[in-house]
Amino acid sequence: MNKYFQLDENIIHLNHAAVAPWPKVTHDAVVAFADENMRIGSQRYDQWMQTEQQLKQKLMRLINAASVDEIAILKNTSEGLSIIAQGLAFEQGDNIVIPDEEFPSNRVVWLALKDRGMEIRLVKVDGADDPEQALIDAMDDNTRLLSCSSVQYARGLRLDLNRLGAACKRYDSLFCVDAIQSLGAITFAVQACQADFVVADGHKWMCAPEGTALFYCRKAVQPSLSLRQYGWHMLKDAFNFAHQHADIQYADDAQRFECGSPNMMGIAALNASLGLLLDIGIDNIQQQVLANAEYLFEQLNAMDDIELLTSTQKGKYAGIVTFQKNTADNVALYKHMQANDVICAYRGEGIRFSPHFYTEKSLMDKALALVSDYRG
Repeated sequence: MNKYFQLDENIIHLNHAAVAPWPKVTHDAVVAFADENMRIGSQRYDQWMQTEQQLKQKLMRLINAASVDEIAILKNTSEGLSIIAQGLAFEQGDNIVIPDEEFPSNRVVWLALKDRGMEIRLVKVDGADDPEQALIDAMDDNTRLLSCSSVQYARGLRLDLNRLGAACKRYDSLFCVDAIQSLGAITFAVQACQADFVVADGHKWMCAPEGTALFYCRKAVQPSLSLRQYGWHMLKDAFNFAHQHADIQYADDAQRFECGSPNMMGIAALNASLGLLLDIGIDNIQQQVLANAEYLFEQLNAMDDIELLTSTQKGKYAGIVTFQKNTADNVALYKHMQANDVICAYRGEGIRFSPHFYTEKSLMDKALALVSDYRG
């Protein structure tokens, strides 16, 4: 049994790009939090607040941010993207560039701006000879923002964020990264890629519960992002409730985007998960995640009836491997895998595997055998 994760021995979990299992340390943190609430309620709320600050420090380390003042904790990626889309000031003639294959969260928030006269430029990147150049070619002096996923959710295309960030600076455009498919699996350096915004839920590669997410906003950009939701927690002196009636001042750091009460149980859980990943080392985790992807490439390429949909070019893949079995109904194959305790996904017109660093080859081999033997 893996020392970090304690999945039932019949479960083959190849779906960390969707909702990941929790490591034991996270399970223990949630149980301890629940037990404490049952016994003494919120008596130790001050300690919960310390855990919240510890998590912000860990998130700062995870993405190599300049300061914890640039880190907020929100509910999910969609909330973070909505704060950006609804908070930015746009002028007539501005445009936004996004990949055409984006997950709905990083698509619908921008398309909703059409009512405000924004031009949304959708650029196909899957299958492009140079996906970054395709995005850059769609930009011009009126491009207000480029938003993209660090890794595309369906077929796993990994983009060169440093190259895209440099292009945004040339056009004086803002750069937004949905990093949900890389944080916890692949190293991320927000200062190197010059992103203005980074958003990511904790329930995928960071192996935490749904309902807690990173929101990064570069310090220099924060004042230009108008506030569209309001509450007590976003105020400068948040716990001085009487003072709030007399003089409303919003926090002068990323806390200004945290409008209401924090999800303290989710914070305790994500803090535990992220603590484990950082202790192991994201560099070490990345090495194993990529090795697992490469192993799947090798084994799937050896099957005559398999077509890989994920790029096998170095630097263009991360933890997602998507493929089709040409001799089968792939939706039926997906259902067959699920019925045999292989937790995976049907995405991008194919079967998507997404093993994490701890996933053993023997388990991947069992899943691969089911693919090979399927004749439905």
